[in-house]
Amino acid sequence: MYLKTIKIISISLGFCLCLLTCTQPANNSKKVSKTIASTMTNIEVPEYPLTKRGDLVEDYHGTKVLDAYRWLEDDRSTETGNWVKAQNKATYGFIDRIPFRQKIQDRLEKLWSYERYSAPVKKKDYYYFFKNDGLQNQDVLYRQKGLEAAPEIVLDPNKFSSDGTTSLGGIKFSKDGKYLAYEVSEGGSDWQTIKVLDLETKKQGPDEVKWVKFSEIAWQGNGFYYSRYPAPKKGEKLKGENQNHAIYFHEVGSSQAEDKPIYFDRSNPDRGFYTSITQDEKYLLLGAWESTSGNALYYKELESKKDEFIPIVDEIKDDFTFIDNLGSKLLVLTNNNAPNKRIVLIDTKKPQEKNWTDLIPESKHVIQSVDVLGGKLVLNYLENASNQIKIYDMEGKVLSNVKLPEIGKVQNVTGTKEDSNAFFAFESFTKPLSIYKLDLETGKVNLHKAPKIDFDSNKFETKQVWFTSKDGTKIPMFISHKKGLELDGNRPTLIYGYGGFDISILPGFNTTRLSLAPFMMENDGVFAVANIRGGGEFGSDWHKAGTKSKKQNVFNDFIAASEYLIKENYTSSEKLAAYGRSNGGLLIGAVMTQRPDLYKVALPAVGVLDMLRYEKFTIGWAWASDYGSNANAEDFKYLHAYSPLHNIEKQAYPATLVTTGDHDDRVVPAHSFKFISELQHQHTGETPVMIRVAIDAGHGAGKSTKEKINEASDILSFMFYNFGETPVVDKMKG
Repeated sequence: MYLKTIKIISISLGFCLCLLTCTQPANNSKKVSKTIASTMTNIEVPEYPLTKRGDLVEDYHGTKVLDAYRWLEDDRSTETGNWVKAQNKATYGFIDRIPFRQKIQDRLEKLWSYERYSAPVKKKDYYYFFKNDGLQNQDVLYRQKGLEAAPEIVLDPNKFSSDGTTSLGGIKFSKDGKYLAYEVSEGGSDWQTIKVLDLETKKQGPDEVKWVKFSEIAWQGNGFYYSRYPAPKKGEKLKGENQNHAIYFHEVGSSQAEDKPIYFDRSNPDRGFYTSITQDEKYLLLGAWESTSGNALYYKELESKKDEFIPIVDEIKDDFTFIDNLGSKLLVLTNNNAPNKRIVLIDTKKPQEKNWTDLIPESKHVIQSVDVLGGKLVLNYLENASNQIKIYDMEGKVLSNVKLPEIGKVQNVTGTKEDSNAFFAFESFTKPLSIYKLDLETGKVNLHKAPKIDFDSNKFETKQVWFTSKDGTKIPMFISHKKGLELDGNRPTLIYGYGGFDISILPGFNTTRLSLAPFMMENDGVFAVANIRGGGEFGSDWHKAGTKSKKQNVFNDFIAASEYLIKENYTSSEKLAAYGRSNGGLLIGAVMTQRPDLYKVALPAVGVLDMLRYEKFTIGWAWASDYGSNANAEDFKYLHAYSPLHNIEKQAYPATLVTTGDHDDRVVPAHSFKFISELQHQHTGETPVMIRVAIDAGHGAGKSTKEKINEASDILSFMFYNFGETPVVDKMKG
């Protein structure tokens, strides 16, 4: 829903025997026909598909490892397709019989049914913004002449497809405001097609730039730079390794066959590239990456006759994010020699590191983002896992500390270099996204747009606590619930975590990962977010403390957070659910296999669950900076030690609902397919262990509102039923 482009480096995640060739009975498969012990009417758990087990064994540095479900990696095969249908039949056959499932969906639809806006962006004579009426599958791009003028639709992604599975990705305006380049994704895939809209006529141009992935759009004159891979081989679109990234230039109105290659490096096929351009179009910046952390940085003077890029940083080790230029000097945000980041000035005439100067040095708080607006620097800091805005002059002097509404998350600060006003979006765990206007001269904030929602935020509260992890490290956690809630040790509780790729999990209300929180709180439950190591909440040192051989710290932190909630009488193991997505799905897979006694319900979503094969698919090889590589014997030891798939044993596990999408080409669904198959094979308990596979859905971005609500309804239904709890009926009227 955001207009501002960002650095694309965090790449940073039934039962029917007669129709299955893939589910022929095997002597090591099992049937399950049990019921859930509950205060409500018992629902029989359907028999799981009899998933065949192979005998393929891989040798990893002398260790033999069985890969019984290798065949499920072919997610486009008829055999796997039939397996998915059978698993979904079993899962929906269970969930659809939960008596309050429809009431939960009705309540979530009311929670979602409110107008949502993005912060406006000024371009030429118009303010552009996204808006969703409430239940629209995709956000719609509008514009208006002046903030009080009547808005008009510019681009409606809901018209891309009838079912909402084709979505809008990144967008970028040309400097003169004449054109809009925008990305389109089908079925939730990371593959994007760039198209161009003439903003003067609002007519679609002939441009269609395909096989774009992990790309910025950088306009120069009547065209733009973008990044793409070669067209994938037949059958490899959603799982083939992504290699040989390259930069091209596309002229508006031309065919892609005419696009000019600008930069590639065939000697480093795993290297990716992105571009940005200064507002005066004097310099083109080129970033090179090999993983989710670190990048090289080069520049080219566009008016120069020389065609080569000049290196600023050749080594891919630290992060360098280009902000803007001040004449011949480049303004760059970096964690080079500064775990909490600093802003440096780099003179293009002498770009060597010894000549860099600090404009804003590192402080005790992490700089999350920087914008040059109204002739000032607007910095968004992280202070104890929530945001704080400070305004500086262009010499690096603090002008004002912006007072935000409460502990929360700032998104998408927008404005121009000329205007004295800016905008930003703000949300918290208890308050939905609102748009605020920021006076850059005084630092004062005024509400611009606030949604009207069927949720009384004033009845709820969020507090931050600190707990001690296994190694003695203090870890923060946000806990949200109803004001005055009696802590009787028996509250339905959902704990969420991520812990990876330098990504910070901040207080937010209605994003995909947190859409369950309001429902939990209004049903006398507790919602907790643990800011565990591996994330970026406290800088690169905090991130590195949860990577590679130290990844177990992430799981220990989350387990300690869960134990804290029980110790402090919020909940018990019988009423505690753990939820995480992508790298967070790995987190849940790891903690449920290491401590199956600690949770009643486990919810690993689109997770990286096979740590011995993750590098083999799409962009997985780029995650080695966080995980390590199985090509290295020492890395293999710790990867094998915590890999969720390879640590499932013959014992009872929490009630488990694995969720994934059949078009996920970020974390391919084979991770989830193989994990649930082994879990169903080994699980000795009576709780259900199931998988929900969304059809024509990907890793999460671009997912339709309808599918988000359906998925959240299924998760909440599954969770409350296995808690033996009926959600508060009077909160679900209407």
